[in-house]
Amino acid sequence: MSMKWISVLLLLQLGCYFSPGSGGKVLVWPTEYSHWISMKTILEELVQRGHEVSVLTSSASILVDPNKPSAIKFEIYPTSLSKHDFEVLIRKVINKWIYHTPKHIVWTYFPVVQELFWEYSDYIQKLCKDAVLNKKLITKLQESRFDLILSDPIGPCGELLAEILKTPLVYSLRFTPGHNIEKYSGGLPFPPSYVPVVMSELSDQMTFMERVKNMIYVLYCDFWFQIFNEKRWDQFYTEVLGRPTTLSELMRKAEMWLIRNYWDFEFPRPLLPHFKYIGGYHCKPAKPLPKEMEEFAQSSGENGIVVFTLGSMVNNMTEDRANVIASALAQIPQKVIWRFDGKKPETLGPNTRLYKWIPQNDLLGHLKTKAFITHGGANGIYEAIYHGIPMVGIPLFSDQPDNIARMKIKGAAVKLDFHTMSSTDLLNAMKTVINDPSYKENAMKLSRIQHDQPVKPLDRAVFWIEFVMRHKGAKHLRPASHDLTWFQYHSLDVLGFLLACVATAIFVITKSCVLCFQMFAKTAKKEKRE
Repeated sequence: MSMKWISVLLLLQLGCYFSPGSGGKVLVWPTEYSHWISMKTILEELVQRGHEVSVLTSSASILVDPNKPSAIKFEIYPTSLSKHDFEVLIRKVINKWIYHTPKHIVWTYFPVVQELFWEYSDYIQKLCKDAVLNKKLITKLQESRFDLILSDPIGPCGELLAEILKTPLVYSLRFTPGHNIEKYSGGLPFPPSYVPVVMSELSDQMTFMERVKNMIYVLYCDFWFQIFNEKRWDQFYTEVLGRPTTLSELMRKAEMWLIRNYWDFEFPRPLLPHFKYIGGYHCKPAKPLPKEMEEFAQSSGENGIVVFTLGSMVNNMTEDRANVIASALAQIPQKVIWRFDGKKPETLGPNTRLYKWIPQNDLLGHLKTKAFITHGGANGIYEAIYHGIPMVGIPLFSDQPDNIARMKIKGAAVKLDFHTMSSTDLLNAMKTVINDPSYKENAMKLSRIQHDQPVKPLDRAVFWIEFVMRHKGAKHLRPASHDLTWFQYHSLDVLGFLLACVATAIFVITKSCVLCFQMFAKTAKKEKRE
């Protein structure tokens, strides 16, 4: 069969799924930075498949730029906050988390992390109030009759909009600290004996003391740690809906949880039918580099290039750290492409080029790339896995230490401490991942796992979104645990009943034996008298 007829058949097949005018209407409650970059990939694919996508964004949004040409629609609502307010908040959170948060001690580390999340939570709640209390906006959204709401639970409000608009809700997320939301709102099982708490930097093969540490993390997150100030959110949601409700109750109504994870990165663990792994869905084959960058890469010869970036949220660093890093980079035979927006380091070598922005995926997919120096963001980790590139991890905050720890455990990365590493440490780490073939082999092993899937992650994500739209939800995948109280879920009432039965039986038997003994004693005493 000729390629022409094959193309015709494929078009006809697609037409069976999406005839003109049959596309759904999706409302999006976005978050910023890497979360928006990740979600945008799904939204663009939905538009390509004939769906109408509307992003509800405030006038204070940082990265969601409605002025750029896009098939995605943007519904902008006014807010009393400004872009500057959010930039100041994020800068404060990042700097405090990187430079002023005590590490490795749960009872000092998590309280600071919780405080940072609550500051972020207060900001998001103000944006949510400005949206849901805008009667004109809500009326317009109700008249639009959306088929689905897509949201990231790290920025609450999507579940409230879904409740107001009576629309099915789908979550897209990477993780929440302590897995609190996935665990209590999603019902995800969490056996602490072999499922490490995210941000614990543990593996699924734990020693006894590591299991003790993991249990301490679990108990701390269960009883003390809250991602958001839930009392404030519960009160706010109750006032808006006019009935008692909670943030967790509304989150529990999500039809589908699209988790930006996959088994090349995650350790084996139990899942539920409405949890779908879509990790790596944003990864693509590499495109040609800009001319000047390509010429620089080709000039490296057989030595190749090293790609270095600390992500979209950290644009600069102290001069001391920059000089330490630049000094190490200057000593390797490879050419280095470094995403850096700050004062040029004095120790910068001729083999290193600085760029304010780099095409990260295209560089990682380049044939000359030998290693990736990364802060450990999930997006970059998955692009490195996709292209089979070994890593030197310099984690800074959030899930980054955990991400790098997982790559280290899987033999695809070397981990360094940003605050204490010397030029020699970084130099040795780069030499190790470049010259030790095991790191490249392990990275390629993970890459083969990522590529060897019956359905591409992006197709899987879109399928389940369309599935929820077609069926007006996915109630048949919803676990019954959502309808149980915590003591019912753990069968404490059943255990209590069985223990009561056993206790009653023991009491009756004991009482009967005592009575029998007393009767026997009386009879024996009477016979003795006679």
